[in-house]
Amino acid sequence: MYLRTTQRRNKDGSVVRYLALAENARHPEKGHVEARVVHSFGRADKLDRAVLERLVASIRRVLAEGNGEPVVERSGAGDIEIEAVFELGVVHVVETLWERLGIAAAISARISEKKLKAPHLAALLAMTMQRLERPGSKLACHERWLERVWLPEAQDLALGQLYRALDLLAEHGDAIEQEVFWNSVDLFKLDVDLVFYDATTAWFETDETDVASHEWRGLTFEPLRQRGHSKEGRDNDPQVVIALAVTREGVPVRSWVFPGNTPDVATVRKIKDDLRDMRLGRTLFVGDAGLYSKANLEELAKGAGKYILATPIRRIKEIRDEVLSHPGRYAEIAPNLRAKEVVLGDGERRRRYILCLNGEEADRQKWRRAELLEVLEAELAALKADHPKRACQLLSSKRFAPYLSQDENGRPYLDRDKVKRAEHLDGKFVLTTNDDTLSVADIALGYKGMWIIESCFRRMKTTGLEVRPMFHWMPHRITAHVKLCVLALMIQRAAESTTAMTWRQIQVLLGPIKAVRYSAEGRTIVQASKIRPEAQGVLKKLDISMSKTILNVA
Repeated sequence: MYLRTTQRRNKDGSVVRYLALAENARHPEKGHVEARVVHSFGRADKLDRAVLERLVASIRRVLAEGNGEPVVERSGAGDIEIEAVFELGVVHVVETLWERLGIAAAISARISEKKLKAPHLAALLAMTMQRLERPGSKLACHERWLERVWLPEAQDLALGQLYRALDLLAEHGDAIEQEVFWNSVDLFKLDVDLVFYDATTAWFETDETDVASHEWRGLTFEPLRQRGHSKEGRDNDPQVVIALAVTREGVPVRSWVFPGNTPDVATVRKIKDDLRDMRLGRTLFVGDAGLYSKANLEELAKGAGKYILATPIRRIKEIRDEVLSHPGRYAEIAPNLRAKEVVLGDGERRRRYILCLNGEEADRQKWRRAELLEVLEAELAALKADHPKRACQLLSSKRFAPYLSQDENGRPYLDRDKVKRAEHLDGKFVLTTNDDTLSVADIALGYKGMWIIESCFRRMKTTGLEVRPMFHWMPHRITAHVKLCVLALMIQRAAESTTAMTWRQIQVLLGPIKAVRYSAEGRTIVQASKIRPEAQGVLKKLDISMSKTILNVA
């Protein structure tokens, strides 16, 4: 809250000033911060000074009480000057959860072991908090973001200290993640019976790829920035592969960064070994079709390991020819989800499949195909015999090629048999598992939980934490940046699971809580603004207190 001055210029050139008591509040619909007038004092030249004097006297009494000082009434009000307004609500919550999840303790332990003097803890807190409050580069964090938040321990950080703190995270990030995960398990009583795994890609704004391994502090980092199959359609750009394992609640278990040309199927052995080292107990590994291969199935089954994997329907002949045509009725598992079991072979060659059908998705795919075929038929009708280039474009198109064949003259035509085969797959997906103790419903619903990791990736990439753009080029810094985003995701998921609210909703409700720095009677005071009932409700759910109105007096 602050004293706001506005002015209006008259036609004769004179200027009229107006005074008001205002506060910055986040608009619930627009999402950005706007000034909200709490009380208008009217024209400055017609101001009743006694009104301000009474206000100042009231503030002085609160300040004295908050500091344990005797309340002294003064006849003169003196001047109050608003110096700055800082973000406080989200900052306070993030800092509290940073401590509660044991992130601060895990980092402090590494600092103590290495006998470091630099303020790495404050720097990592600031950078993690920035990803949750307003994501940006490390340079933006240092030059702009730190100025607008109330985080006294980080105000004097140099840019180089931020980067050196990243180096600590690059060196010890895996161990820190592991400690924080087990703290979360104990704190929130998490189930670790299911571990969902998936990988995504993140591209760089550069044409340069890494050509050699990077040795740093006794650690070897592979050349990370490589061209490969991009899940974002950026095959020509260097990228890295980011892999993530999460619980059914969406809490990160572990993260990995692989070179950009690493196929999903090549990551399983590393993932399996690392998760086994974490001693999770009996855990069911759940993964998408990108992980399916004979070698990966064997790897996942080692040591009595259990898995549920989606299978690439079109690529596996056994699934196309036998599983999809297997007799038997579907059982209703959940709304828009039916499933049936198909067991093929016996003994060591026994394979257990679950054929699933999503009715809504089937209708959606049918509608999309009808639209696409309408466009394709128009393209074919317009195709002339003397335009072989356009014919080649249609035959090589990812959209149209699955429905096209060529006649004896090499001209493309719509193949109705291919359309029927595609229709037969609408809404269907096939799972395979080696766990005979699970029912068909358990398997189908277990895999449907994959949406949680997809949600985590969306948060990291596009809707909140914004893992990219990445401005780092050294492999250990790239790895540290990803680890930083994962720490932020841990805090975000802790807040969401506790409040049953999205992080965006939490931000909007806590946004109006500010820290105001002003001077009065020769003292500089930092005071928290009034907490509205809806924000108080969020804090109550999180079991976080903000009872201290006076943050600092100098």
